[in-house]
Amino acid sequence: MLLKAFLTTFALVFLAELGDKTQLATMLLVSQGQPMKMVFLGAASALVLSSLIGVLAGAWLGKIFPPNVIQNGAGVAFIGIGILLLLGKF
Repeated sequence: MLLKAFLTTFALVFLAELGDKTQLATMLLVSQGQPMKMVFLGAASALVLSSLIGVLAGAWLGKIFPPNVIQNGAGVAFIGIGILLLLGKF
């Protein structure tokens, strides 16, 4: 059960992060001459911290709302952010 949770989470985060703005930003930093090791450590630390915040927020929200409400809210938030990005407001 624990291994399944780990592998599912790994696969989802890995696929979601491929080609995103963070990966492009790290590529840009290294291409501008920043030390690869420091860029990697900085990016990895940021991802770990943002994941910790997501886990803690999910645990807290999971005590208040049923999973389908959280999933629907996340979907609405993604759509809203996408619209703002398309309109150049974000």
